[in-house]
Amino acid sequence: MAPDRLLRYLQIKVHHLIQDHDWDSIHVVGSYDRQAVISAHEKTGKLFNFERPTADIQGRALIVKAFPGADYVHHYALIIATYLAMMGKAVDTVTYALPDPAVSREAVKRLTLDLDGDLVIVGWGLAHLAPPDGVWNHGHGYAWQRTEVHGRRVVYLGFLHSIWGDVAGRVVTRLAELGARDVVYVGKVGALNPDIEPNTRLATGNTSLVGGSVVTWPDFFGDFATAQPGVHTGVHVTSPSILLENRDWLTEHAEHAFVDPEIGPMGVAARDAGIDFGYLHVISNNLARHYPADLSNERHSDVVRRRTVLIRQIQDVIANRLAARPI
Repeated sequence: MAPDRLLRYLQIKVHHLIQDHDWDSIHVVGSYDRQAVISAHEKTGKLFNFERPTADIQGRALIVKAFPGADYVHHYALIIATYLAMMGKAVDTVTYALPDPAVSREAVKRLTLDLDGDLVIVGWGLAHLAPPDGVWNHGHGYAWQRTEVHGRRVVYLGFLHSIWGDVAGRVVTRLAELGARDVVYVGKVGALNPDIEPNTRLATGNTSLVGGSVVTWPDFFGDFATAQPGVHTGVHVTSPSILLENRDWLTEHAEHAFVDPEIGPMGVAARDAGIDFGYLHVISNNLARHYPADLSNERHSDVVRRRTVLIRQIQDVIANRLAARPI
């Protein structure tokens, strides 16, 4: 990403207290605390994924509280450090402490749904995927809506906060514990093939490179999604932060297809829990070639229009897969 676009990406993520003031120290921890100072840069007008890490002022120190996932705490500390570096400020003021896995598990266990073999669709674009006249029921940091598609019970599940990286895997584990039979993740993914223009195609698959090892999982879609026009497939790469995806990283992974933080952990969790998992994502940006659309200008009207078309395609593919699959 070009420096000006990277800075724009960081500015919409970094807490306003960091952008507006200098601190002797900034410490990022895993804690979901909406009673702390909420960032003025949180998005408005969204149902889901609008909450950003909050902050506590302790004299000249700032404690930044991110949802307790190891990948998210690390990623947000990188966001802050990169922003400060680009602003010519000291980076060594930034430290972070990864949350204890038990804390991460307990945070995700706040998710309580009564599931019995349901398909759970989780992620992005749910306001367009779910029935427009449906009612969203709210829990602790999440909301859900039930419906039926071709005789199959379906639950749409969205989170107010980010379920970044390993947190997404824990969500799948939790959904399996609650009785889900299948989980589909709808989101956005980065392309590593330079020929794919952002916001024109969908991505799917059942294989990811996680921590240097190739993992596969039972795919909800089977071969169905890959047979649809405009759907690209290949080996996905799990990366905890876009800020680690530099030119050397790209060279190392050039033969792979996509990258994001969640798909790999979710697939592993589904495999281990004995349920099916599938992803069907909008290809939102391209790491291998510069295109006008990237992660810094996602609210542009042309980007929104193109993604609306792709969301409708995702909706159709899921419905047709359910129609073709035995209950």
